[in-house]
Amino acid sequence: MIKTQNSSPFANKIGLPASLSWGYLGILIFMMGDGVEQGWLSPYLLSNGMSIEQSAALFTVYGITIAISSWFSGVLAETYGPRKAMFTGLLLYIIGTIGFVGFGMSHLNYPIMLITYALRGFGYPLFAYSFLVWITYRTPQHMLGRAVGWFWFVFTGGLNVLGAYYSSWAIERLGYQDTLWSSLFWVSLGALFALLLNKDRFEQQANLATDSKTAELLKGLTIIKEEPKVLLGGIVRIINTTAQFAFPVFLPIYMAQFDISTKEWLQIWGTIFTANILFNLLFGFIGDRLGWRTTIIWFGGVGCGITTLLFFYSPNWFGGDYWTVMLSGTLWGALLAGYVPLSALVPSLVKKDKGAAMAILNLGAGLPVFIGPALVGLFIGLIGDEGVIWVLAILYFISALLTSFITLPKESESSDKL
Repeated sequence: MIKTQNSSPFANKIGLPASLSWGYLGILIFMMGDGVEQGWLSPYLLSNGMSIEQSAALFTVYGITIAISSWFSGVLAETYGPRKAMFTGLLLYIIGTIGFVGFGMSHLNYPIMLITYALRGFGYPLFAYSFLVWITYRTPQHMLGRAVGWFWFVFTGGLNVLGAYYSSWAIERLGYQDTLWSSLFWVSLGALFALLLNKDRFEQQANLATDSKTAELLKGLTIIKEEPKVLLGGIVRIINTTAQFAFPVFLPIYMAQFDISTKEWLQIWGTIFTANILFNLLFGFIGDRLGWRTTIIWFGGVGCGITTLLFFYSPNWFGGDYWTVMLSGTLWGALLAGYVPLSALVPSLVKKDKGAAMAILNLGAGLPVFIGPALVGLFIGLIGDEGVIWVLAILYFISALLTSFITLPKESESSDKL
C-alpha cells in the first residue's frame, strides 16, 4: 500500500507535494538540458546538406524510442520504483548524447546519428514520466490536478522555455555542438536534485516474483481492455502535443519566408512555452474547480484547434510582423495547457494499477515526438505547409469530441463536472 505524504498547509494549498519539491526542481533542470536542441536542430541539419525528409526521419526514429520508453516508464516505476527507472533514463541519455554528438553529428554521419539519437530518446521519458507516476501515488486526489500542473510547469519550463532561451544564448557563444555537449552537465545536475537530494520514499510491493513483475509490465497493455476510457485518454494525450513536435520541423522554414530569423523563431518558441508553463499551473487549479473534462474539451481541444490556425496564418495576414506572430503563438501555447487535467483524469479512472494507466498516458505523451515529425514528412510533399496545419487543427477538434466520453466513476463525479 502506498502511503500519502504529509505536506505543509501552504504546499497543500498550492497543490505542490512538499516532500517531492527537490524532485520537481530536478525535472526542471534535467529537461532544460534535454531541450537545448529542439528549436534549431532541424534548420541546422538542413543548412548542412540534409533534406527535410531526412530531418523528419531522424526525429521520427527519436520519437519511436521516446514512445517505447514513455510506455515502460509507468510500469517500470511501479514495479521497480521510480528511482531505479529514473537512473536508467539518465544513463541512456548520457550514452546516447555521447554517441550522437561525438560520433554522429561531428562528422554528419547520418546512420550513426539515427542510431544514437534513437538511443538518446530512451532517456528523458524514463526520467521524467517515472517521476510523474511518483506524484500520482503520493498526492491526494483533491489536489492531484494542481500537483500534475506543477509537474507540467517544470517539465515544459525546462524543455521548451529554459532550453530554448539557453540555446539561443549558447549557440552564439559555444557553437552548436558544444551546446549539445553542455546538456550533459544540466541533466546530471537535475539528476542530483531528483535522485539524491529528494528523500521521499516510494513504497512498492516487496519481493515481487519474476512472473508477478512480468504481469505488472503486461498491465500496461491489458489496462485498456479492463478500462477502455484509459485508451481514449491516451489518444487525446497523443493529439495534445503532436503539433508541438511537428511545428519545429517545418515552421522555422515557413517563418523564414516572412523574414523571421532562426534566433527570432527561438525567442518566439521560448515565449510560447513561457506562457504555457504559467497556464499549466492555472489550468491545474481551473481543472480541480471547473471540472477536468470541461477544461480539456473547451480550453484544450477547441482552443488549440483555433489558435493553431491563427499561429500559421498570422505572418501572412500581418506581413510577417514579429509581435503579431509572437502573440498568436503565445495564445496557442497558453491553451495547450488546457490538457493538463488529463494527467489527473486518466489515473483516476482506476482504483488500483495507476502505474498501468499512467503507462498508457505516458505512451500518449511520447508518441507525438514520433507522430509529429512523421506527419510532416508524410504530408508536406503532398499538401504543403498549409495542409499540414489543417490536419493538426482538425486533430485538436477531434480530441475535444473524444474527451466528452471520458467519464469518471460515479463516486468521483464531483471532480469531473461537464
